Amino acid sequence: MVERTRGIDIACHGILILGGLLVCLPIYFAFVVGSHTVSEVLAIPPPWLPGNTFFANAAAAWEKGNLGRLFVNSFIVAVGIAAGKIAVSLLSAFAVAYFRFRWRMLAFWLIFVSLMLPVEVRILPTYEAVANVALPLQWLVDALDIGRWLGIEVALDWNMMNSYGGLILPLIASATATFLFRQFFLTVPEELAEAARIDGASPLRFFWSVLLPLSVSNIVALGIILFLYGWNQYLWPLLFTTDKTMATAVIGLKDLIPRSDTEPAWNIAMNAALLVMLPPVVVVVALQRWLVKGLVDAGK
Repeated sequence: MVERTRGIDIACHGILILGGLLVCLPIYFAFVVGSHTVSEVLAIPPPWLPGNTFFANAAAAWEKGNLGRLFVNSFIVAVGIAAGKIAVSLLSAFAVAYFRFRWRMLAFWLIFVSLMLPVEVRILPTYEAVANVALPLQWLVDALDIGRWLGIEVALDWNMMNSYGGLILPLIASATATFLFRQFFLTVPEELAEAARIDGASPLRFFWSVLLPLSVSNIVALGIILFLYGWNQYLWPLLFTTDKTMATAVIGLKDLIPRSDTEPAWNIAMNAALLVMLPPVVVVVALQRWLVKGLVDAGK
């Protein structure tokens, strides 16, 4: 039994408040800088209280950074990555948890080991694969010498650069989500599967009518986390998009950072950073109850 005393409660609350202030301090600093003019930001000492040009700076950042288009791109990519990861992970976890096939656990552990291969490690082969999706077919055509038999040169090229498919598809596999869904499926009573089998339900019917309704809270909680993951992607969109109209909002911030030969408009850059931060905050706040419920259910 843990004894609670007033002194311990005060100390714990003090530590929590101090930690919250330390986390919020950079956000407050960005808000202060984003609400002043350039001359006020560069003044010595710098301002510590908000100014009165926040909305003017927001309008300038929105227009200068073309954030309207970039927000649409980020939303499509984030939703696509979250939906793709959840769909693939649900099906793979269902197969590993309920189907008894040879090398089942080997397949599961190979999926789990892929956690050690993040995007940064496999970035070059992933880029080559997506830059020409038809490359394996081209190797097959060359190996079989099909072009010589047909009397023509067969060149297969399917470039997915500067497309939503190229931004989403390489990132939809998730070993973490597969592991979490598998662990949840293992907690579902075996009697439900047996009852569905007796009633003549197919495996997909059991998956759709029983497992999915039971997994709603986990799906929503994981969907929030994966949405944040997709929204904050930087390396892959930076490397894969050469057309500025296909860039994401996080990439757009890079173009607003002042350089040595430009005006030091840090107020515009900080304001844009707050705008880019806003959609994930809205998603987390709006779905906070589902997030907590899904995390608690996953831990049972």
